[in-house]
Amino acid sequence: MKGVPAVDRWLVVGLGNPGPEYAGNRHNAGFMVLDELAARAGGRFKAHRSRAEVLEGRLAGAPAVLAKPLSFMNLSGGPVKALADFYKVDPARVVVVHDELDVPYGALRAKLGGGDNGHNGLKSITKSLATRDYLRVRFGIGRPPGRMDTAAYVLRDFATAERKDLAFLVDRAADVVESLVRVGLEATQNTFHAVDLKPAGPPR
Repeated sequence: MKGVPAVDRWLVVGLGNPGPEYAGNRHNAGFMVLDELAARAGGRFKAHRSRAEVLEGRLAGAPAVLAKPLSFMNLSGGPVKALADFYKVDPARVVVVHDELDVPYGALRAKLGGGDNGHNGLKSITKSLATRDYLRVRFGIGRPPGRMDTAAYVLRDFATAERKDLAFLVDRAADVVESLVRVGLEATQNTFHAVDLKPAGPPR
């Protein structure tokens, strides 16, 4: 993106684990959303020296870099920091898309800053950027049922009932990212926090 002023550029990062064995996992929701954004941009990810796959283009009319770290989740911060430095993107214009246990499946939330809620990807990014003040798009996956281990839950594929709505939610999460770039956080929250998808599931 030669000639693009750094202040105008966005860095959008989707979190996940690399490799086909992880592709359908709940923990890879961020990768799924970035793939949708790449499809909308009509481009393909390419390897970058920051240990990430990147796509340079435009997002909601603004210059942007889409990225998927090639490190595992708990080491996401290194590639994100390297990309922010390489493209000269301020943390305030970094958007991280990630799965979120504390948001129910079918809901999406946008926020600026805050804690990591035990999410190792966010923990690594916060440490590497030396700030919590970056934007997040939280893709709700809900809490594991019963006494299922949390680590096992996030590393499992979405359930059959969940997959009925997954494509819709990924598409909607991509809309949230574009809205953040186009109109900012408050307007995005007002639009996308108002109504949650109520996914079809088994009778309770």
